[in-house]
Amino acid sequence: MVARQKKEENIVEYVLYMWQIEDLLRACGADMDIVKKRIVTQYSQPEDVMEEIHQWYASLCKMMRDEGVTEKGHIKIISDVVAELQELHGKLLKTPNEQVYEGLYYQALPDIVQLRAKSGGEAMSEIETCLTGVYGFLLLMMQGKEITPETSDAIHRITTMLSFLASKYHANINVSDN
Repeated sequence: MVARQKKEENIVEYVLYMWQIEDLLRACGADMDIVKKRIVTQYSQPEDVMEEIHQWYASLCKMMRDEGVTEKGHIKIISDVVAELQELHGKLLKTPNEQVYEGLYYQALPDIVQLRAKSGGEAMSEIETCLTGVYGFLLLMMQGKEITPETSDAIHRITTMLSFLASKYHANINVSDN
């Protein structure tokens, strides 16, 4: 499945993809009958794969209902990944031989500060702020809204930092798996 592949290959893309899935499920009221009709039936897969897809969406809907995030917010398994990324972010900034990441961070920092100022006072970690900014940018693109060159430049700096963070995350996961 797409989510599994993204989680293995690029943890940042995984988080953004899962946020999109959460929004899609919200649009269906986290109602599995609607999800099946509007989403699951659109897949053209063998019966066993269709059942796996159905179960995956059903489990996500249940998590959203159980965790009270059918209106807004994120399910715990995704919030936990964001927290892991924030923890790694902090570690990288404290590691003397991580000058590349530190440089990317300081290039993106004014953009992060600006995003935080626009967040309406919502308390978010720096990494969640970055992810929220990128997600918002992607939504604007999908809606065909005009994007200023300044916004594109800011998102480029943030995604460059997040890409580096994702590669470090996967390198750490692979090291701890051995």
